[in-house]
Amino acid sequence: MRRATRQINVGSTLIGGQSPVTVQSMTNVPAHDFDGTAAQVLALERAGCDIVRIAVPDEDAAPVFAKVREAGAKVPLVADIHFDYKIALAAIKHGVNKVRINPGNIGAEWKVREVADACRLSGVPIRIGVNGGSLEKSLLEKYGGPTPEALAESALTQAESLENMGFYDTVISIKSSRIQTMTEAARIVAKSSSYPIHLGVTEAGTEYSGIIKNSIGIGSLLCDGIGDTIRVSLTADPVREVYAGKEILKSLGLVTEGINIISCPTCGRTKIDLIGLAERFREASASIDTKGKMVNVAVMGCVVNGPGEAKEADFGIAGGDGFAVLFKDGKTLGRVEEDRVVETLVEETVKFIG
Repeated sequence: MRRATRQINVGSTLIGGQSPVTVQSMTNVPAHDFDGTAAQVLALERAGCDIVRIAVPDEDAAPVFAKVREAGAKVPLVADIHFDYKIALAAIKHGVNKVRINPGNIGAEWKVREVADACRLSGVPIRIGVNGGSLEKSLLEKYGGPTPEALAESALTQAESLENMGFYDTVISIKSSRIQTMTEAARIVAKSSSYPIHLGVTEAGTEYSGIIKNSIGIGSLLCDGIGDTIRVSLTADPVREVYAGKEILKSLGLVTEGINIISCPTCGRTKIDLIGLAERFREASASIDTKGKMVNVAVMGCVVNGPGEAKEADFGIAGGDGFAVLFKDGKTLGRVEEDRVVETLVEETVKFIG
């Protein structure tokens, strides 16, 4: 059962309450490159990203949010702010949908209040982002390091400070490169508050190792009903983060729409390029609008076990020698040459969606 939390609006997207868990990513193009940032945001939107964060290093970069909107992006945008409260104020003026700050590194209380007041007046929520690298010295001394307890206390204290300023639309994010630290800290926050929680393992590494670390950390918490929005941080193309995040949610049954690929691990019976076909179909189908449906597509290696092992699939293929058999509802529909498998699966997907 999902943990009960407050619900906040990030543009037209909901976080918390019983709304679906959302997938986030972050641009890696310099924010001063308005056109490049806009192009990357649009690519993330096409990949199914629910919320996109942009690092804003100075006030001159703040117009990037308006420029991205002018380029046609509809996805909610988050300003990632460090140190200078004036940058947050500038981002709000240019139409940002959420502000990510660490109140501990913004400075004096009056500066945090300025941001909180501006966000409240504009209907912009705040994400409190805490990690071991920016923890207050007093907490490091109290706990002897960036422990889960230290991270949780930092986040909860900062959220309480915002409430004392009359601001309540807060999301809490506690990240660590250590899975155990991140999960334990998130559990403390979940038990001690009703704030929506953003999940992720920071500095997780390259795509391969990063997906494993995030799947364990994010997945274990989601299994216990903790977590309202996620980012799979990878040293890779941000679009890959979106794909990974969506797959985590699909594997836990937390997504009710999209394309779920059921594919076998291959064996000595496989006589087609199943690995390549499955990957090419994933890429080709990533931008298909399933209109609220979950489409289960099987990409199986052989006719011996393919249709039988893929009973949950709505349709799919089972490989032969240089060709594949197309099946639906356990019945064979015909033969497809290997070079037309991806094209055929895309056609069948569109046909199934209607």
